[in-house]
Amino acid sequence: MSVPTSPADLYRHSLRLLLDKDISAWVGLWAGNGVMEFPFAPDGWPRRLEGREAVAAYMRHYPDHIDLHDFPELRIHETTDPETIVVEMRGVGRLVGTDVPFDMTYIAVVTVRDGRFTSYRDYWNPLTVLESGADLTGSTR
Repeated sequence: MSVPTSPADLYRHSLRLLLDKDISAWVGLWAGNGVMEFPFAPDGWPRRLEGREAVAAYMRHYPDHIDLHDFPELRIHETTDPETIVVEMRGVGRLVGTDVPFDMTYIAVVTVRDGRFTSYRDYWNPLTVLESGADLTGSTR
């Protein structure tokens, strides 16, 4: 299957890869110099990942901590920049270590160039991890 190149289609494809727990393929959607930012990350959590390798290291153990089941309420908004979208969504599933339900709201500003993520600002809800005590990645924290 070919990888979609429009920002919205690439984003939808990336969510399918996360649900399939195919982190390697998900990381493969990133440009080598792509940047992922978490402006609302709580103290002690990474706020900026520079480059595909940093994103890969951050995401490597994600499925060991979160078992994602669905992304309901997905809304993708196009912007005046054809390479940038704004995404509103929820991620639901369970925390693997405790079997506690996982329900996170997100807003992301995503830029795609040449069919790869180049910028991903993830405005996830830090209250979810603070309330549950979860370590979502077990990596760079």
